[in-house]
Amino acid sequence: MATNQKLFKTRNIGIIAHIDAGKTTITERILYYTGRVHKMGEVHNGEATMDWMLDEKERGITITSAVTSCNWQGYTINIIDTPGHVDFTIEVERSLRVLDGAIGVFSAVEGVEPQSETVWHQADRYGVPKIAFINKLDRIGADFFRSVEMLRERLGAFPMILQLPWGAEDKFRGVIDLLNMKAIAWEDETLGAEFEEYPIPSELEEEAAKYREILLETLSDKDDAIMEKYLSEEEIDVSELKQAIRSATVSMKAVPILCGSALRNKGIQPLLDGIIDLLPSPLDVPAILGHVPDSGKEEYRKATDKGPFSALAFKVLMDQGRKMTYMRVYSGTAKVGDSVYNPGKNVKEKLARLLKMHSNKRERVDHASAGDILAVMGLKQATTGDTLCNEENPILLEPIQINEPVISIAVEPKRVQDEDKLMDVLAKLSDEDPTFRFRIDDETGQTIISGMGELHLEIIATRIRRDFNVDTNQGKPQVVYRETITRPVEHEEVFQRELAGEQHFAGVKIQLSPLPRGGGNQFLNRCEHPDLNEDFLHAIREGIEEEATSGVVMGYPVIDVETVLKGVQINETYSDYMAFKVAAAKAFRNACENGHAILLEPIMKAEILIPEEFMGEVIGDLNSRQGKINQIANSGPVQVLSASVPLSKMFGYSTSLRSLSQGRGTFSMQFSHYDKR
Repeated sequence: MATNQKLFKTRNIGIIAHIDAGKTTITERILYYTGRVHKMGEVHNGEATMDWMLDEKERGITITSAVTSCNWQGYTINIIDTPGHVDFTIEVERSLRVLDGAIGVFSAVEGVEPQSETVWHQADRYGVPKIAFINKLDRIGADFFRSVEMLRERLGAFPMILQLPWGAEDKFRGVIDLLNMKAIAWEDETLGAEFEEYPIPSELEEEAAKYREILLETLSDKDDAIMEKYLSEEEIDVSELKQAIRSATVSMKAVPILCGSALRNKGIQPLLDGIIDLLPSPLDVPAILGHVPDSGKEEYRKATDKGPFSALAFKVLMDQGRKMTYMRVYSGTAKVGDSVYNPGKNVKEKLARLLKMHSNKRERVDHASAGDILAVMGLKQATTGDTLCNEENPILLEPIQINEPVISIAVEPKRVQDEDKLMDVLAKLSDEDPTFRFRIDDETGQTIISGMGELHLEIIATRIRRDFNVDTNQGKPQVVYRETITRPVEHEEVFQRELAGEQHFAGVKIQLSPLPRGGGNQFLNRCEHPDLNEDFLHAIREGIEEEATSGVVMGYPVIDVETVLKGVQINETYSDYMAFKVAAAKAFRNACENGHAILLEPIMKAEILIPEEFMGEVIGDLNSRQGKINQIANSGPVQVLSASVPLSKMFGYSTSLRSLSQGRGTFSMQFSHYDKR
């Protein structure tokens, strides 16, 4: 029963929103009012507890999700504060994967913003129940009801208004609580730590009664017990209303709406009450589903300490050169020194230390149990999305969905002696961030780093310099073109030369023909010379293949060409392997020069998700980039536009798309084929 009580009094929540909606400010207030910190840190001063990285302090934005915990009215609340910038959506993705509930924060001025849509739909995909908090009601232009309507229209949410604003803009005083039908105002002198309850002001009585009635109607539609009392006009107890609201929230049938102004310290305590009263505990969410590795059989793990241990590693952080892994425990228990099994990598590792995190500060704990979100030291092999379990009861949990990088730049160390160090640093950063990749381009020798956007790569470059002390130069990656011929051509080449006192002779006649794009290179032997043996034929093929690696236009590889061997000249005394290889190579090169060789450039398949109102501008921009629209399909509130575009025209496209679509467009891009430049 103690275990169930602990889980019943646990809330694992995330705070999600568009950049600058006030997520980190709300988290700071929560930590202050719950006594977790004794001084409120402000984002604009670079003093926010949760924004601990130097880049976060300097830029005033959240880059990496930070974990903390606090206590409110006997309940433990584990909080993950997530970034709002589109370049860091992996931080939101992996946080939502392990959370039971979320608070969506919306600015009352801007309403539902682009990244709010993205993170909201991510939460929907993972089945995470949500509360909406309309923030910044003290700002000029704040409009509570417009924001609520945008939740309905843009997010497809069913809003359930539990609070109304008391006052607006610079006259914003507090909130009207529609459950208790009271007005709440906060004291500025105590930084919002103290508040008073008042009767609802007369000018707001009518509006409050109207929205209380709407709330009761909504709840009676979703709860039979409430409906019975509502229709018979019986008094409905507040605890019954809360239970009905909680049930609608947990089942994702409705989204409770609370409001306030975090920066002015108004509305946070009722939000904390809402987290406890309305969001699910680990016991309220469905048992986690996994698969038994060998049999593939489905298995559910309930949130209980008594079952076999299972956890998901959802984040990796390099901490002073050592690897720290964040995990969410779904079932069972583990203690320091225990061995855990990673079925995805088929390795056993030891839990060297277990840490309860408060942003970048830590507190050692002895054991982990169901419902906990902790950091672990000692796991060398675990990466984002790996399952940790007992070897005797293995299970593979659903991994975390990881988006493919969409933009690349080339980097090189400023000092030659830092080359090995740079490779080591990039490997560590890619371990930490699965949306960051790096590779050495075989053809150019450049080190190419890839990520989710310009800001993402800018932060990576800054971290390479600041955290690892490696100075780099950055530039756009070189586009690797290809070459081909445009018409059939026949050529005969005779090689006859004396080398080191020995005569060498060979004659080769070939025909080259262009193949369709993607056809590759082909070699056919149609020569019927009786003395053409396998050795000579291999020399001819090798000479042609080697020459095809460097074309005649700009030295790029030649592709989509069919080479037919039509004839050879052989001298019994002087013909040898080397002579045929050289003759074939020269024949191929000269034939390419006569075959009207051209450059081919890499064409990317781009898939763009865009609200319909921006379609015209986006299509016009793609046309200016020599793009070709392949398909336009409807996908709920957005249009999915598929296009083929030259890679050379797509550098910086993520920035352009955001500008064209007010930040609401997203895209992914992958190589499709080579085509005429």
